[in-house]
Amino acid sequence: MMAALFAAEMGAKVCLIERNVRPGRKLAITGKGRCNVTNASDLREFLTHVTSDPRFLYSCLSAFDTAAVMQYVEELGVPLKVERGMRVFPVSDRALDVVDAFADALRRSGVQTVCDRACALKICDGRLQGVICEAGEYPCDACIVATGGKSYPLTGSTGDGYALAKCAGHTVTPLRPSLVPMVSPDPFCRECMGLSLRNVGVRLYLGDKELYSDFGEMLFTHFGLSGPCILSASTRMSESGNYRVVIDLKPALSDAQLDARILREIQENPKRELRGLMRTLLPGKMLDPFIARAKFDPCKRSAEISRQDRETMIASLRSLSIPISGLRPIEEAIVTAGGVSTREINPKTMQSKLLPGLFFAGEVMDVSAETGGYNLQIAFSTGRAAGIAAAEMSYS
Repeated sequence: MMAALFAAEMGAKVCLIERNVRPGRKLAITGKGRCNVTNASDLREFLTHVTSDPRFLYSCLSAFDTAAVMQYVEELGVPLKVERGMRVFPVSDRALDVVDAFADALRRSGVQTVCDRACALKICDGRLQGVICEAGEYPCDACIVATGGKSYPLTGSTGDGYALAKCAGHTVTPLRPSLVPMVSPDPFCRECMGLSLRNVGVRLYLGDKELYSDFGEMLFTHFGLSGPCILSASTRMSESGNYRVVIDLKPALSDAQLDARILREIQENPKRELRGLMRTLLPGKMLDPFIARAKFDPCKRSAEISRQDRETMIASLRSLSIPISGLRPIEEAIVTAGGVSTREINPKTMQSKLLPGLFFAGEVMDVSAETGGYNLQIAFSTGRAAGIAAAEMSYS
């Protein structure tokens, strides 16, 4: 939609081929239905959250940065707000407001939207001539492939763009799920199923090497771990490896502060059993699994807890280790990692280096980032760059 809008703004005659009844179906479910439009961090900070080829994105993100996207969306009539972590949402908390605003803008700009599914590119004498769809053929001077990846296939992103890219001889790097929940064999996860933790520290390790650390929210599920911190950590994982997640349940307190708190609880209630003491430190659903994991005696009196016991308690609260056996399927991922190789795409125009007239935008390329609005910003910035360049080419 962004590519079509900017191409039309440049004066090009634009046809938007959409396999769904209406465009923006995936946009409507982003941010848990609230639409995390972008992330309001500056460019340098933004690029640290891009997990695949940040240098490729530097030019298009500089030309159409987060502030520009926010201004653009607000000018379409959707007021925005900035929340924790610089995440940007509509004031209404309704993703459909963003989708409707784009749809209205497309109508005003004269973009022709047709409901069809692209199957192949028509290439003659080394030049793009059109797009072949299920219902017919569409001649064109330029074509932008902005089909998304393979995640959330019910929204229409079933990987069609990769086949179109291969028509032109493009390399498609191996696809894998990203921003996706993690699978763990640890029964602790099932015992705590449904428990959401806020303000915890999360570190991802491969063997003894720390790959990622974050602070925020996570969730225990029947299959393993989920939640914003876990989804972002998943971007640092390959399909297999000796991974583990280490959770700090009390990151806001130093060891000395945590010890002082435990001592105060002991002094105020010396006859209370250890299980009662731990209830002041942990959510109820985690209490028994945690005590069993740490091999504490739940009936031990508070007055009997030694300094060594307190040190063990603090260490257990600081480093709850969960082994990770893999990731959930790509169909459950928010983003597809891998895609059309960026080595074969011009980073300023998004034009193919192999086939004149062919452009790419968004997730179909091998570009991805953490959760927090970064991936939508990438889609908007690459879409704008492709739309402008494609329109200019149609005049040449």
